[in-house]
Amino acid sequence: MTKRIFQSTMLVAGAVLTASVLIIMGCLYNYFDKIVEQQMKEALILAVQGVENNGVDYLNELASSTYRLTWVSAKGDVIYDTQVNANELENHGNRKEIKEALESREGFSLRYSITLLERTIYQALRLKDGSVLRISISHLTSWILALGMLQPILIVFFGALILSGILAQKVSKRIMEPLNNLDLECPLNHDVYEELTPLLTRIHQQRRQIEWQIQELQHKNDEFTQITQSMTEGLVLLNQKGFILNINPAAMKFFHTDHTCIDRDFLEIERSEEVSQALKIAMTNDHSEIHLEREGKEYRLSISRIESNGEIIGAVILIFDISEQTFAERNRREFTANVSHELKTPLQSIMGSAELIENGLVKQEDLPRFIGHIHTEAKRLVTLIEDIIRLSQLDETQELPFEEVNLLVVVNEVVASLHDEALKKNITIDVTAEEVYIHSVRQLVYEIIYNLCDNAIKYNKMEGKVEISIQKDEQKVILTVKDTGIGIPVEHQMRVFERFFRVDKSHSKESGGTGLGLSIVKHAVQYLNGTIDLESVLGEGTTIQVIL
Repeated sequence: MTKRIFQSTMLVAGAVLTASVLIIMGCLYNYFDKIVEQQMKEALILAVQGVENNGVDYLNELASSTYRLTWVSAKGDVIYDTQVNANELENHGNRKEIKEALESREGFSLRYSITLLERTIYQALRLKDGSVLRISISHLTSWILALGMLQPILIVFFGALILSGILAQKVSKRIMEPLNNLDLECPLNHDVYEELTPLLTRIHQQRRQIEWQIQELQHKNDEFTQITQSMTEGLVLLNQKGFILNINPAAMKFFHTDHTCIDRDFLEIERSEEVSQALKIAMTNDHSEIHLEREGKEYRLSISRIESNGEIIGAVILIFDISEQTFAERNRREFTANVSHELKTPLQSIMGSAELIENGLVKQEDLPRFIGHIHTEAKRLVTLIEDIIRLSQLDETQELPFEEVNLLVVVNEVVASLHDEALKKNITIDVTAEEVYIHSVRQLVYEIIYNLCDNAIKYNKMEGKVEISIQKDEQKVILTVKDTGIGIPVEHQMRVFERFFRVDKSHSKESGGTGLGLSIVKHAVQYLNGTIDLESVLGEGTTIQVIL
């Protein structure tokens, strides 16, 4: 702005200066031209009087290098000329100034040289005898005079331009200083130039609009940040060059990075060839998906291309933890296979014994044994079906009635029902508890205690021991079942709560269990918002605590 004001001022100054020089020179030239014409006229009048009084003698006595006098007869013949021999001159009767003087006593004319560099002024007066006396003077034209004065003109011109430049610089700075000091935060608080009021008003309105838009953008950005920060899924935003624009904590944890990765190339953070290829496919085909296994978990990466106005502006990467779905799908397949196997085994045994009896292949004395075998397998089958139904009910999280439950009473009921099983292996059951009431589902509490005690007896040693204790504090109740059984290897301790999982499958027939007991315990405890803690030493025994 300052530069443009300076240039404009200099341009105006140069134009004004040039016009001023031309006008002044023209005015001076015209002024002096008129003076010359007036002096010529006065000189001509004096010369006319001298010629009328003394004739040629008067002209011979004149010695002027400035003016030229020519005496012409009424017929146009040159009688005398002060600079050229009259006999050498042609007839002047057709000259403009001579003709005018012969007609109206006075004559005047201007004639330029062939090169237009010189101008001659002619004035003529008619004498009393009818002859004409003409005076003339030659001088340079105004352009030639200007060229002759070019050096002083240029000195004055450039001097004036330099002075104008200094003044223009100061003026432009003074003009711009208030504008440069404008506080655009509050533009209406300034009254610099009246002409700027509409502009400042518009700036103020636009500023308010921009502030509102910034607030809206900030609000949306805060919402986006809060949403992405709380997402359990990982989220990464990339620009068209593959640089990270945004990344949430879940994605940082997955890629083992932090906020310093922003504005860096994504391939510096994730060097997996599989992810790199998936990103290239997404940028080409709009979308791609891959499955990765990391740190014992299953993840699905969904990569989508982002477009705006037909141009690719980046990509978004979503990371889903599908471990539970994968685990559930695996359990479903295993459960289906195990149910088929567990149901098929007792049914085949029942059908085999029944077929032998039906075909009369069983001796009369062996008949009770075969019928007892059928009864045992049928009972086992019913127990298995009941456990499967119970797990299905727990999976569906059906609402069950809550009531005040006396844990000691439930423990005693379980001990009484398992008394015969304990006697078979001469196992001692010790109960250390007092009456403790909790608000819970009695049926689920019974199944938890029953299955824990049943396992403690089944997988115990001969003449072993089972200890049941109940501890209570202000906020929780701890039920502990400890046995002196075979124990659980460390590598299997995390899987014993899975459906149909057995540490020793060869022992399952002997123990008579369905493999669903601890799974029922796990789901029942989860339904009651409790937790389970297991400790076991191989060959020494197992301790399971249920915290309600």
